[in-house]
Amino acid sequence: MQCVELNPVGNFDTWDFEKIEELLHQEISQSLGEVLVFENESVKLWDLSLDPGKRVPFRNHNTNYSWVCATGGLALTHFGNGKISMLQLEPGETEYWEFRGKNYTNDLENIGENPMTFNILEYKQEKVGNPLLFMD
Repeated sequence: MQCVELNPVGNFDTWDFEKIEELLHQEISQSLGEVLVFENESVKLWDLSLDPGKRVPFRNHNTNYSWVCATGGLALTHFGNGKISMLQLEPGETEYWEFRGKNYTNDLENIGENPMTFNILEYKQEKVGNPLLFMD
């Protein structure tokens, strides 16, 4: 993934008023994708698709997850701390993020010419206090 910072942390001067209002006054989603494809006690598998010019509103990330960008593409993301970055993603590119307990907030907009598709694997909190069972 190639990333170019367009606006530094702490600077909201270049932001559209609508995005500032959304960040400050709207309920921010906790889901990582649009469609929940699978869920069990350990993981959630999400799909996220963005047509050219489409945007996913701000999301609050507070779990660990990994994603695969199946298609590649060009995206713009605004972060809750003011930073704005442009991302160039290659088909099949994969990233892993550790955000458990960090309340990391950003949006994502497809600024390229082709649809973008992501598969996101969210790792649920491990159960604490469960003993390990071993077979003889």
